[in-house]
Amino acid sequence: MERALVALARGEIHLPLRPMVKPPGTDSVLALMSVHRGGDRPVYGLKTVAVFPENAARGLDPHQGTVTLYDGETGQVVAVMNATPVTAIRTAAASALATRALAREDARVLAIVGAGHQGRVHARVLPAVLEFDEVVLADRDEVEDAVRNADVVVTATSSREPVLRREWLKEGAHINAVGACFPDVRELDSETVAASTFFTDRRESAENEAGDFVLALAEGAIGEDHIAAELGDVLVGTHPGRTSSDEITVFESLGLAVEDLFAAEYVVHRARETGRGTTADF
Repeated sequence: MERALVALARGEIHLPLRPMVKPPGTDSVLALMSVHRGGDRPVYGLKTVAVFPENAARGLDPHQGTVTLYDGETGQVVAVMNATPVTAIRTAAASALATRALAREDARVLAIVGAGHQGRVHARVLPAVLEFDEVVLADRDEVEDAVRNADVVVTATSSREPVLRREWLKEGAHINAVGACFPDVRELDSETVAASTFFTDRRESAENEAGDFVLALAEGAIGEDHIAAELGDVLVGTHPGRTSSDEITVFESLGLAVEDLFAAEYVVHRARETGRGTTADF
């Protein structure tokens, strides 16, 4: 994920906004996430992702679909894979990357709001970047108690209304906002967004798709310039990231096709290295 967001920050990636199909009266969405990387190994990537929020109650991941890689010189299909585990792991890896870059080094308590598929993967992945003494997974009825002592908070829910409020957060907390990826839904209240130094994976995506940002802006709680930087800018050193120990930082994670591209390339590399997967002629 670090290589993906650094490549984006350096202008090596062509990444259009994702078109979405959302039939009236339904909660489900079909999105097409396309991306191109040039250079010595040009490649196209396309993720088709169907988001069904009610899947959690069915014991299924809300994100279903495929990731396809195409050779950037010939257009031939290189690989097709299940998007569900790719989405879960790359999303948690991006949150871990943001946590490493933006959280206080002495952060010891991690609270994860949302104990579904994304929440459980985050609970496994984030301790790889910080040595937490305590990891708390909470559902929506336990949020206040879970986050009051937390140094790092992950919101990974399908809620349409805020599950996190500013008065519950300790000074210096870092928040990875993962679940609200549409402009009409939010996990953070406007006070939290306004009080934070606000980072995202991609500015254009946040301005068009992130309800946490879009709705706070519509309410007048923040200005259009509230996004401090993209995470890639912090990684390449063009933005300092956190500048004080009592600063509240937010990483608004939209999930980008470039993240799927780099994750899928890694899967292909490991499949070839270990002899896994199935080879087929198209």
